[in-house]
Amino acid sequence: MVELTPSEIERYARQLLLIGPKGQRALRRKSVLIVGLGGLGVPAALYLAAAGVGRLGLLDDGRVELSNLHRQIIYQTSDLGRSKVEAVAEKLSALNPSIELTKHPVRLSAQSALEILRAYDLILDGSDNFPTRYLVNDASVLLKKPNVHGSVLGWEGQVTVFLPDGPCYRCLYPKPPAPGTVPDCAAAGVMGTTAGFVGLIQANEALKILLEIRSQLRGRLLLVDTRNLSFTEIALRRDPHCALCSEQATIKTLIDYESFCNLAKE
Repeated sequence: MVELTPSEIERYARQLLLIGPKGQRALRRKSVLIVGLGGLGVPAALYLAAAGVGRLGLLDDGRVELSNLHRQIIYQTSDLGRSKVEAVAEKLSALNPSIELTKHPVRLSAQSALEILRAYDLILDGSDNFPTRYLVNDASVLLKKPNVHGSVLGWEGQVTVFLPDGPCYRCLYPKPPAPGTVPDCAAAGVMGTTAGFVGLIQANEALKILLEIRSQLRGRLLLVDTRNLSFTEIALRRDPHCALCSEQATIKTLIDYESFCNLAKE
């Protein structure tokens, strides 16, 4: 293996005390796709880049808006109107020039997901809508990729880890909610620090998976209430009748997720 350079030894000095040169070299060989460069994906991206993950995929088709800035802390006022992918790539390169960044300024679709996800060791899902969450889940299971899932609304969030042998997102939510029954952040609001909290937990779990540390959130849904600063865990079990990850699985390929979630296509 290529040894760590003097610059790497100095840069990662504090975490080298915990994971050693072998762990740091392992991170350098790994890749993570971050789906969604919003309130969850942004803090996760910052910490994964700072930790020295060798390659980060940045996927988002959005542009920076003023309403993003209170929680998507990588962006500045001068970034308004810019592609999120371009803005994040610029800032991560400035933070850690040694990592490789792959830009995906697109909306993930059933036609592109398998090709894009296949190139990464781990998927970090920071998306904010149900069609993308089901799509990321299904593609991750079909490709046998770990999926670190997070979501947030108001003062509350949830985080879990879906590994290739289950349980998966469909075990937790076999069917999407009826349209209009679950408000999004634009309607219900979100506390910026709550999004940051969940994104950091996602980054932490991603690093542990890449380092093959077992204490992950597999089989545990962590519910976070930052208003009351309370944490609740719910045990997750593989659904023996899951349409995707059970032995009787009926889903063998990606589907139309807008229709599945009963949403009209744009």
